[in-house]
Amino acid sequence: MKSRRADVRALSAVPWPVTALLALALALQLGWQAGRPAPRALPQALPPPPSLAALRLASLGEPIAASRLLMLYLQSHDDQAGVRIAWRQLDYGRIAGWLARALELDPRSQYPLLAASEVYGAVGDPARVRLMLDFVYARFGEDPNRRWPWLAHAALVARHRLHDAPLALRYAQAIRLQATGPGVPAWAHELELFMLEDMNELDSARALAGALLHDGQISDPHELRFLSERLDELAARQRAAAGRH
Repeated sequence: MKSRRADVRALSAVPWPVTALLALALALQLGWQAGRPAPRALPQALPPPPSLAALRLASLGEPIAASRLLMLYLQSHDDQAGVRIAWRQLDYGRIAGWLARALELDPRSQYPLLAASEVYGAVGDPARVRLMLDFVYARFGEDPNRRWPWLAHAALVARHRLHDAPLALRYAQAIRLQATGPGVPAWAHELELFMLEDMNELDSARALAGALLHDGQISDPHELRFLSERLDELAARQRAAAGRH
């Protein structure tokens, strides 16, 4: 009890300026702590994709499962713990590399091409969009009869979002020339015709319509009638244009 009283007396004996100074220091410390910004998570850069050989070795004979895991990893990268990364901040060259690895592990998968054309291709940055469209075009040639839908989508994106008619025409022409399997619909072959008309290339559009009618690539009666009517319409438009001049 004596020592406790001695402590109380010792505290009360502290000069008031010192007490005030200690109180001020404590208030400043509390204010500084409260005003500090919360720790912010920093986004981690997307690393280069592993080599195909390393991925095949790590897949333990399950390349399809490994391909899906790669896609899950890639698509989760923009939503890291504590931070959300905008697509325009991502390295699209590396994204293309990861998509390529996923496709190489499972060549029959459509998912990497879908992600390129409809997910990452939706970014509001023309340079990044072009990179994704180029990726789709490059991989289309490996299996055109199965991958044509993504190049058709790329052609529409090139025409209506990038306003690059020659690029859209290039993609549409590749579909007509390379995607020749029985499962490819007639409209996919006619996409080039629509692009030529949109560019007001009436001579080329008329020539292509005639070729599609006579090369046997299109056999459906409704499509043949449509092309025949289109050919007549193009001829009429040409005559009208010639009459105005």
